[in-house]
Amino acid sequence: MSSKQLLVSLIFLATTQVAPAQTWTQTSAPVADWHSIASSADGTKLVAVAGGGAAGIYCSTNSGSTWTLTSAPALFWFSVASSADGTKLVVGTFDGMIYISTNSGASWTSNAAPSQNRYSMASSADGTKLVAACVDGQIYTSTNSGIAWTSNRVADIFWSSVASSADGAKLAAAWMLNSSGGIYTSTNSGITWTSNNLPSIAWYSVASSADGTRLAAVSGGSIASGPIYLSTNSGRTWAPASLPAQNWECIVSSADGNRLAAGTFGGSIHISGDSGTTWSLNGAPGAYWPSIASSADGARLAAVADIGGIYTWQIPWLNLSFSNNIISMMGHPPTKLTNRLAILAWPTNATVFTLQVNSNLTAANWLVVTNVPVITNGENWVVLPFTNGSRFYRLKNP
Repeated sequence: MSSKQLLVSLIFLATTQVAPAQTWTQTSAPVADWHSIASSADGTKLVAVAGGGAAGIYCSTNSGSTWTLTSAPALFWFSVASSADGTKLVVGTFDGMIYISTNSGASWTSNAAPSQNRYSMASSADGTKLVAACVDGQIYTSTNSGIAWTSNRVADIFWSSVASSADGAKLAAAWMLNSSGGIYTSTNSGITWTSNNLPSIAWYSVASSADGTRLAAVSGGSIASGPIYLSTNSGRTWAPASLPAQNWECIVSSADGNRLAAGTFGGSIHISGDSGTTWSLNGAPGAYWPSIASSADGARLAAVADIGGIYTWQIPWLNLSFSNNIISMMGHPPTKLTNRLAILAWPTNATVFTLQVNSNLTAANWLVVTNVPVITNGENWVVLPFTNGSRFYRLKNP
């Protein structure tokens, strides 16, 4: 085998599934009455809103490592949505006001939205198409970043959550009243709505993939235990997920709909890496989780705890580096690599993951690498010599 072939084989590193016990990190954000959080597509820009004590809008530009209280007034902030690049933000209050920012929260403008009670917000990827669903009122849409709003004239019911596709054309809205509720969907930016065929229970939250085909909805909340339902055809049909009924409070989806995270009322967070087919307990501390945000690839999560803090989580990535940079591709065949070492590294807090190897990427018989990791520069390191043949490496949770 040539050195070029061997190099390509070693670079192909895969992380399969998501970890049930990967550590959540509490950020420096203050303990507050947190209600909602949103993320940019790359997961670096976060915006979180709180009401009651420490009321305000807080922003982070480094994936939650540090937070800044913005200049927004200290209102009872209830919901927030973000454009994909994190520059356009829309925030709703408990008493029906909407504020807009076009510069990542540096300044805010009070929006001429209809006065309604408790808005839930969603945004298209470019931030031009917005959706606001209110309790005991209507669903409103905007096509110009909130300058003007149009009533969608659906039923005046208790709208608890709204989600949007990346282009703003496909929408989903959840409602609940006591122990009853349902899901409505729209395929034309809210001009018309269709009531979905779902059990009449309290639906608390709904999430959408970027193309609007994959939907996920959770029920229960503080009222009673309920199921999670999934749709792969924009809400035309639904099926229950393979999870026991719980007091589900919120759900979020990656752009492709493969990675989901759902939070409970007074419990933990569950995640799925296969579109809801299987789920793992995520290891988050017990709390009331009203909102979770996700990067587009689902690798970064951020969650707010009511009367608590803001927590972040990240899928551990397996990184490859070399002991030196001497590679000669001159000559026929290329110069054989000798005395070079490959360094495989991953975070030390990924405690449930094991490093595995296979000579065939599609085979099922992956083997555990028996080399004991050495903690170096805050990471687990396994150093391996070059050998003939292809080698594929991955991190795998049990």
